[in-house]
Amino acid sequence: MIVIKCPSCHEDRHEEELEYGGEADVVRPTPPDGASDETWTDYLFMRTNTKGVHYEQWCCRAGCGQWFKVARHTVSHEVAEVIRYEDRFAYQKEGGE
Repeated sequence: MIVIKCPSCHEDRHEEELEYGGEADVVRPTPPDGASDETWTDYLFMRTNTKGVHYEQWCCRAGCGQWFKVARHTVSHEVAEVIRYEDRFAYQKEGGE
């Protein structure tokens, strides 16, 4: 079971109390009407399928309702870092890796 401490309300939340929002820091194409079909396809469907540390976004659904980001190991489910949505991961390597 995954337990994550929300960085906004500071409560430990079990995964049933949270909502998974997919990979963190995926950037929406701008301007939307100027992006190619290939760019939209990449944005909507192409995600990393990391075995190891994965950068994700979660919502504290049962608590404060705020979105936040988590660096979590996909095999062990160990949480390496939890940050506010607007912050950058310290754990993440420079260059987005």
